Amino acid sequence: MGRVGSRALSLLPDRALVPLKRDGVEPGVELERMREAGPIHRLPVPFGVRVWLVTGQPEAKKVLSDTDAFSNDYARLGAAVGIEQTPGGLGFADPPDHTRLRKLLTPEFTMRRLSRLVPRIDEIVTERLDAMAAVDGPVDLVREFALPIPSLTICELLGVPYADRDRFQELAVARFDLFGGANSALGAISESLKYMEKIVRRERRDPGDGLIGMIIREHGDAVTDAELAGLADGVLTGGFDTTASMLTLGAIVLMSDPAARAAMKDDDKAAAPLVEELLRHLSVVQVAFPRFAKRDLVIADTEIKEGDVLAVSLSAANREGLDRMDFDAARKVSTHLAFGHGAHRCVGAELARLELRAAYPALLRRFPDLRFAEEKPTYRTASIVHGVDALMVHTR
Repeated sequence: MGRVGSRALSLLPDRALVPLKRDGVEPGVELERMREAGPIHRLPVPFGVRVWLVTGQPEAKKVLSDTDAFSNDYARLGAAVGIEQTPGGLGFADPPDHTRLRKLLTPEFTMRRLSRLVPRIDEIVTERLDAMAAVDGPVDLVREFALPIPSLTICELLGVPYADRDRFQELAVARFDLFGGANSALGAISESLKYMEKIVRRERRDPGDGLIGMIIREHGDAVTDAELAGLADGVLTGGFDTTASMLTLGAIVLMSDPAARAAMKDDDKAAAPLVEELLRHLSVVQVAFPRFAKRDLVIADTEIKEGDVLAVSLSAANREGLDRMDFDAARKVSTHLAFGHGAHRCVGAELARLELRAAYPALLRRFPDLRFAEEKPTYRTASIVHGVDALMVHTR
């Protein structure tokens, strides 16, 4: 969603884009000022819609978890601004539909079930490191490492046939392509959905060991082909660009912080807590899916009207009580909002953790002299998913 969404976001007033702007990997100064001034702020958004930005952590958790007071149904916003088509999927569904569909996915995303993917994730990481080592000169870490790892892992999870994986990766990259234009991205999304539907029909006839096959074996006709294709496509949408951005931005932090770099490379026990600190600090998904107030209510002494839109700044809420430039390799993070909160918390959180915990240490051990090949990375300027589109590095 990140890069495609950025094109539409460019139509908004500059102040409305404050929650999407960064200073490198750090939050923008204006967002920090807003967070320090209070936990909720009115954003100047056109179309006759009242939009509030939530920056306080307690208030963010309240908005994200209270499905009785807040709706995720995108049709509410679409009706307000005259948009008939809605994106659908778990992120834009309310109970009971959301509850029913999420129950189909949740068992497949427990750490116990995902553990079967660990050997394959390790193989994918090794394959990508070999490919990087074979390049003579600077290497694009995004294209050679950060993008293929989540793409191939999702292929493995869903049960995409090996013969189709090159095309699957092309579609995955194209749907988030900033330079291909919105029409190109939307075309890739449409083709991706059609491809998922083809996989679902094939799995109906002969269910495999991947997520799609497992759901078919366990739930049969209780889930339609369209629903299952949408869920599978949602796994791609939610787990591809976000994990790729985490891999890239995390590498930037690790290359820039000697203590973090040494801990990730040399201390196996430090990897897991350090990944959590990176997740909290980077908050690559900057703003959660919008919530819509179902009734008049009050948050932090602010009157919210029925139909108002609330955007939760995950990057601001994750810095509650901390300094702006607050990364600490030794911090033990007990909780954070990088994966959201409540009923809509990212179902693929454990999968992302597996990938990050495997990829970061392997990257730094294979290339102990890994360093920037350019003076300063070029970051996305106003994107829901923060990141860079290329990162040239020296491996030797």
